[in-house]
Amino acid sequence: YLAPFEEFQRFKTHPAIRDTFEGGKRLSYGARAITEGGFQSVPKLSFPGGALIGCSAGLVNVPRIKGSHNAVLSGILAADKIAEAIAAGRANDEPVEIENSWRDSAIGKDLKKVRNVKPLWSRFGTAIGVGLGGLDMWTNQLFGFSLFGTLKHGKTDAQSLEPAAKHRKIDYPKPDGVLTFDRLSSVFLSNTNHDENEPVHLLVRDMELQKTSEHDVFAGPSTRYCPAGVYEWVDADGNAASDPSAKDVRFVINAQNCVHCKTCDIKDPNQNINWVPPQGGEGPVYVNM
Repeated sequence: YLAPFEEFQRFKTHPAIRDTFEGGKRLSYGARAITEGGFQSVPKLSFPGGALIGCSAGLVNVPRIKGSHNAVLSGILAADKIAEAIAAGRANDEPVEIENSWRDSAIGKDLKKVRNVKPLWSRFGTAIGVGLGGLDMWTNQLFGFSLFGTLKHGKTDAQSLEPAAKHRKIDYPKPDGVLTFDRLSSVFLSNTNHDENEPVHLLVRDMELQKTSEHDVFAGPSTRYCPAGVYEWVDADGNAASDPSAKDVRFVINAQNCVHCKTCDIKDPNQNINWVPPQGGEGPVYVNM
């Protein structure tokens, strides 16, 4: 079963990459789920009194691994339209002009050219998907049209998760503490802070469903996709359950470790976990990121 954190640790041991990291020192650690849906997934940007901009709006150009340019442009667009609304005496209204104009702006034109890349990756896998996505991207760039029209994503991230029975468990090498590291020592570098007695901000709607589906069917993906080790399935003695098929287990939430990536809210197969803002704005403090 794929585990993103462990995959990154293993990536650092590749001969072509290893020399870049050897001798270095970890300064900070953090994680964030990035909206990669592109043009088709941008939500309604305007709301009464404000607007979504930048990465919050999902304006990342995924194949170019670039989003700062659109973040800046969306800020400029929002400022212009909000200034016009204030000047017209509409300070408390919804700045619908932002929603109505972003698609015709440089932001929309940029995202529209690469709109099919991610759907093609998801449908055809890495090798074929990247090839088709690149062809479509450059056809859009050079000739202004797409061979595929506008593809839909088809599935949500939660729906794309497959039962554990269709896959095999991956035994990742243990971290050496020099080049590769574990989650908990990494989380320490995020300076995350939550009062241990505060209400848990990670809400599980149905704990029984979490056991019968997330654990029994999907072998506890929350223990793998969470980059901070927040979620654990433990046995009767409180130890991490090593056997994914074990029945006598319970779900433990170490909310104080949360770095607010929000992956659980997105990836849980039943949408059974709801991330809400913790009290007092607590969470990670990124100093060197």
